[in-house]
Amino acid sequence: MTKILGTGAYDFKRHHVAEYPVDLPSHPGDKPVEAKPGVALPSSITLSEIQRDNLTRIAEANWLKSGGSKPEKAFDPELVKEIYHTELKVKSGRKPVPLQRVMILEVSQYLENYLWPNFEPETASFEHVMSMILMVNEKFRENVAAWICFYDRKDVFKGFLGRVLHLKEGKELTIAEKTNYLVFMINAFQSLEDEVVRETVLGLASLRSWHSLSYGRFQMELCMNPDLIKKWKKMIKKESDEAKKQGGCFDPSASFEVNFLRSLIEEFLEVLDNKVFPQKHSVNEDDELADANGFDQVDDASVLYCERFMEFLIDLLSQLPTRRYLRPLVADVAVVAKCHLSALYRHEKGKLFAQLVDLLQFYENFEINDHVGTQLTDDEVLQSHYDRLQSFQLLAFKKIPKLRELALANVGAINKRPDLSKKLAVLSLEELKDLVCSKLKLVSKDDPWSDRIDFLIEVMVSFFEKQQSQKEAINAMPLYPNEQIMWDESVVPSINYSGEGCLALPKLNLQFLTLHDYLLRNFNLFRLESTYEIREDIQEAIPHLLAYINNEGNTAFRGWSRMGVPIREFKITEVKQPNIGEVKPAYVTAVITYSISSYRAQIRSEWDALKEHDVLFLLSIRPSFEPLSAEEAAKASVPQRLGLQYVRGCEIIEIRDEEGTLMNDFTGKIKRDEWKPPKGELRTVTVALDTAQYHMDVTDIAEKGAEDVYGTFNILMRRKPKENNFKAILESIRDLMNEYCIVPDWLHQIFLGYGHPSAAQWTNMPDLLETVDFKDTFLDADHLKESFSDYQVFFRSTDGGENMDPKPPFRIKLPRTLKGNKHALPGNDRSDKDSVNEVDMVDAGIEKEELVVEAYIPPDPGPYPQDQPKQNSVRFTPTQIGAIISGIQPGLTMVVGPPGTGKTDTAVQILNVLYHNCPSQRTLIITHSNQALNDLFEKIMERDVPARYLLRLGQGEQELATDLDFSRQGRVNAMLVRRLELLGEVERLARSLQLPEDVGYTCETAGYFWLLHVYSRWEQFLAACVGNEDKATFVQDHFPFKDFFSNTPQPVFTGLSFEKDMRTAKGCFRHLKTMFQELEECRAFELLKSTADRANYLMTKQAKIVAMTCTHAALKRKDFLQLGFKYDNLLMEESAQILEIETFIPMLLQRQEDGYARLKRCILIGDHHQLPPVVKNMAFQKYSHMDQSLFTRFVRLGIPYIELNAQGRARPSIAKLYNWRYRDLGDLPYVKEEAIFHRANAGFSYDYQLVDVPDYHGKGESAPSPWFYQNEGEAEYVVSVYIYMRLLGYPANKISILTTYNGQKLLIRDVINRRCVPFDFIGPPSKVTTVDKFQGQQNDFILLSLVRTRFVGHLRDVRRLVVAMSRARLGLYIFCRRSLFEQCYELQPTFQLLLQRPDHLALNLNENSSVTERHVDDFGNPYHVSGVEEMGSIVFQRIDQLYQARAMYIQLNQYMAYSGQEIPSIRTEEQNGDHNSIPGSHAMDIDMPASANSATPGESQSVEGTDVNGLANGKDGESTLKGQEGKENDSEVHAGDETVVPPPSNSNDKDGME
Repeated sequence: MTKILGTGAYDFKRHHVAEYPVDLPSHPGDKPVEAKPGVALPSSITLSEIQRDNLTRIAEANWLKSGGSKPEKAFDPELVKEIYHTELKVKSGRKPVPLQRVMILEVSQYLENYLWPNFEPETASFEHVMSMILMVNEKFRENVAAWICFYDRKDVFKGFLGRVLHLKEGKELTIAEKTNYLVFMINAFQSLEDEVVRETVLGLASLRSWHSLSYGRFQMELCMNPDLIKKWKKMIKKESDEAKKQGGCFDPSASFEVNFLRSLIEEFLEVLDNKVFPQKHSVNEDDELADANGFDQVDDASVLYCERFMEFLIDLLSQLPTRRYLRPLVADVAVVAKCHLSALYRHEKGKLFAQLVDLLQFYENFEINDHVGTQLTDDEVLQSHYDRLQSFQLLAFKKIPKLRELALANVGAINKRPDLSKKLAVLSLEELKDLVCSKLKLVSKDDPWSDRIDFLIEVMVSFFEKQQSQKEAINAMPLYPNEQIMWDESVVPSINYSGEGCLALPKLNLQFLTLHDYLLRNFNLFRLESTYEIREDIQEAIPHLLAYINNEGNTAFRGWSRMGVPIREFKITEVKQPNIGEVKPAYVTAVITYSISSYRAQIRSEWDALKEHDVLFLLSIRPSFEPLSAEEAAKASVPQRLGLQYVRGCEIIEIRDEEGTLMNDFTGKIKRDEWKPPKGELRTVTVALDTAQYHMDVTDIAEKGAEDVYGTFNILMRRKPKENNFKAILESIRDLMNEYCIVPDWLHQIFLGYGHPSAAQWTNMPDLLETVDFKDTFLDADHLKESFSDYQVFFRSTDGGENMDPKPPFRIKLPRTLKGNKHALPGNDRSDKDSVNEVDMVDAGIEKEELVVEAYIPPDPGPYPQDQPKQNSVRFTPTQIGAIISGIQPGLTMVVGPPGTGKTDTAVQILNVLYHNCPSQRTLIITHSNQALNDLFEKIMERDVPARYLLRLGQGEQELATDLDFSRQGRVNAMLVRRLELLGEVERLARSLQLPEDVGYTCETAGYFWLLHVYSRWEQFLAACVGNEDKATFVQDHFPFKDFFSNTPQPVFTGLSFEKDMRTAKGCFRHLKTMFQELEECRAFELLKSTADRANYLMTKQAKIVAMTCTHAALKRKDFLQLGFKYDNLLMEESAQILEIETFIPMLLQRQEDGYARLKRCILIGDHHQLPPVVKNMAFQKYSHMDQSLFTRFVRLGIPYIELNAQGRARPSIAKLYNWRYRDLGDLPYVKEEAIFHRANAGFSYDYQLVDVPDYHGKGESAPSPWFYQNEGEAEYVVSVYIYMRLLGYPANKISILTTYNGQKLLIRDVINRRCVPFDFIGPPSKVTTVDKFQGQQNDFILLSLVRTRFVGHLRDVRRLVVAMSRARLGLYIFCRRSLFEQCYELQPTFQLLLQRPDHLALNLNENSSVTERHVDDFGNPYHVSGVEEMGSIVFQRIDQLYQARAMYIQLNQYMAYSGQEIPSIRTEEQNGDHNSIPGSHAMDIDMPASANSATPGESQSVEGTDVNGLANGKDGESTLKGQEGKENDSEVHAGDETVVPPPSNSNDKDGME
């Protein structure tokens, strides 16, 4: 049966990969020729230059595998030293590594093929270890699996990590080496899911490290945590026993592990003090701030080291296993206080360092009990602060007469920083030192800093001052970004973040301290990610306005912008008093007037579509009087270049037209039939400003004399509605932080990353469903036996006797521990199929455990066809059955669904069985995309779940392929229509019983009718039957509702058997009972009069299955809570594509009941081997791991999951290209047996092939703007192959063209618009899009362009490769540069398979239609196409033949018509299928703006210039196609007649971002 798998060596460490910009040559004279050792390669580097490079030559000679064989040369340790010293070691500058050189070595598999196989812990040199550290760091920077290659020798891996820890012993490292070492340690501590790494590094932050604490701090910690005393004594005893055994004296403080972290911290403080400013070695307390800024020479490499060290400490303090024992050490050395007093903290170059120090201080004082791991409440934090201050006051009163005033002051007078500093200033240095070091024991008296008064006061103040609570901090934070945060590069980095430095951002990793910490990190990241997107929109909108200063000295605008309009008037209308306990106003509203007179109709309608809750931005633009010179513009910041002064956000309350009429009102104030189109061109919008931001601005005006921001706004900017929902999501997160937020107890620990990984599995849960009715899950008895192959299955009848001919449905009493692979513990390796078979053979002799299955006969559903339940027809695999069993039981179920394995069918069956077993429970379905939600919904409708219990919320409902309307309004209308139908049936029933028809007037009267007349008659009938069982016609004669059922398709009763007729009678009564039950459900809709009330009742009470997207759930959380929405089960599809926080919010859409969460089941279905959530900014993706989904994190934590193991999408041969990534992914019988999978692809020799595309017109990839990669040769080749397929008769809707970059997508669309659209017999393919956008979809034939020819780029992310390889069902043709991709370590399994076939496209030219009887293994007579040009000429010849055939056909027609004979038909494309022929006038504009239809200008010209329209170089064919030119030109104009420009540089490497 099913395996439940966990994480391990075989699984991955975050695979998000990015491409990095290459540094330009620093000197104008640098030439892009063969690089000398140690010189960075210039940005124009090409593959041929990499191949000529010195390093590549060394690699080829020593370790590069070419053609599957490795060079014979023996390992040379001197070569490693030489490469390290000449290529990898940095002598000066900020960067710790020469990035280009490291990239070339890493791509050439220096680590996998040379450093690691030849590594021996005892003999390896310093350079060898350091080179390995650099290679591992590079893998982490590229975000590919870093530790996998070490798993072939685990013991040596431990030895390597040991060598790394001892690397500094007796050796002085340069600052760059120290930084690289530190980065390695950061990466190691971020990989705690890796067993070997975890064992090695967690020992460094264990209780043993307390040996290095100062004695005073050590005593204080043990006093505060008495539970640790016992643990400490036990550890000491164990250590001394071990020391005695080895015959040495016991000196724990001399141990290497004990001092590792302390010595690292001391080394950092040494660098901070003496290396950052080489000219000046220390900062005295008397130094002025200006002096600190006056430090001219700053050592950039030391600054980077200091920043990285802060990152290292933040990482350790933000996860509980390392925080627990490290925090006292950080406090003992007073790292934060020393950083605050350092010159770098106040220097302009120390801005990022200062932000990191503040983040470290935040985590040092985090509100958590370190040793228990529980969140401290605000009251507990406040109480501990007061206790601390009180005991200090007591001490001061008794022992320090000078502090008498402080001792007698009230708490409010001394808990602020300035007050406390002032009170402590009365002490001399000696008194202060005695107080801090001896009495309070906050730092050691041996600390060299303890002779500085400012340091001692800083330590005291930071220990005793009142910290702002996290709740206060987040409530005081504006939700909208302002101009200061927007252009702060250390918080919102620009697109070209390369992964070399660190940032002042939180990280999402495996574990979180508390739920509060989890929400806070997500809040900050989500806020900054949306800030980045808003910034991009502002930078795009402002330049179009062409702002200038007019003669009056005011800002005016020459241009116009679609998204920004000049403000006529802005005034603040209301500022409400603050709520109790707050300082910010409760509410601030403003009125804005603007004109839309300059816009054309379409853009006017966009502005007029604004509605309540939409977010707008107020901009203040003041350009410089003189335009900036080129030199000034280069130095200026973005806001200076744009003339942007201020940015503030606001939310619409209402919008009115020129006559003051309310527009777009959805509150019901204006009735639908009274709605009128808006009048005039002036619009007045009332907005709510951010109260926190308003308070900050007003305070600045009052205290600092700052400018009044609110008097300067002159532009109102809107954003696209789909991208503008950030505020609602941030509010949802903030609300969660203000609530006492409860995740169900069974999920809480696992959610934070602690506890036993399988604790939430159903087998460990209380309240299991002991007997489960599987309804239509099993198709027959054999299907059930296959699903429980580890059991001896016994079938029983309802009466307890053995059933010899069992038929579904079945009820099963499930044992708590199901046998078989299905519920194995998390495994690290693939199971070996051979060994499984051996086990089966051994087990055959052992008696299997019994599983008793009850086969029952379901009651007769009723006499009408609509009464018959809909049946499942899918024959679920044993693994899918395992997933269904787990899903219907309480707890956490995780299902990994590889491509084509029936995830949706499994999900639907879980819902179906759950509905029938727990009819009172409600289930919430969440997906990432509307498409997936609709697929799921359409399948649920085909199951036996009544349509009245289904509800679909959100915008995508209209795309549902169904006649029924499942939106709230649609369901309400359906209920009202159904009510009338049912009341009509009640009247008919009354007539049949000769009773008055007015009983069917309302649902209420119908209810009385049921009790008085229907149910009573049924009871009388049952009583009459007793004793008359021997009369065959008794039921037929006495059934009271016979007349009502006279309209059934077949006669209801036969009169042949009492039992059969009685069963039918019960079915008829069941029909009546259901009818009246439905009427009872309709009664609420009769009583509630308003549409809104009816819709809310439907959502909160009536619907049993409610579906929505994760975005809708986050946006509407407040509404759900207000309405009292409740649900018991949560099912998430595509959960590996949903951001952490968007997965979390749907778990909390209901209020807790008596402090308990109602949620009973959480079913996550996804595939972490496919692409993660989209995060547009590289830095958040790479540095903060924001693209980590909750599903992926759970897999990394080792939580058991069920992996579906049979795919039914692709040919088995194509599935082999990606099934290596999964454990035991096999094929369903369908793909092995169906004829279509056995037939070859007509015209092609192979069903899949890699086609090597050399340079075209002398060039490979090009990047007209950063990350906008294109490859003209591949574009031409792909389109030529597409045309070839169309000419053979392949339907266009069965072919999709995919690529890995947006630039290439636009280029291919451009080529298609020129080559294919004008010809009615070709037309565009089904889709031309990126791999990322095509995730979740499939097609029969996929043509894939990989674009890159220099570096592999983001296809190194194995997840993108899996998606790319798994989209095709029957044919996959990949166009790429072979020499580049065959060397890539991560992609080896796929490319080794691809390269077993020729790398020139193999065609069968003798096949002239799209159908062939040739077997897929019969390659026919392959003709190998030499390249792009030859493919073009083949296509050209075919088109030429087609034209000749058409000309002959026309002549024949004319001749036949002249001679009066019947015209024979010719097999044309139209007869192949009308849907394939596309009229020539439709240019290809799939999901893109017209202006983006083209490639860059350069590309367009070169494409256009290709001979014979780019299809061939053959001159003799030119004249034949000249006649098509007119058509083609028309099409070109249609395709995009605006100026063609490449997208801005933010079309980043994460290619799905269109």
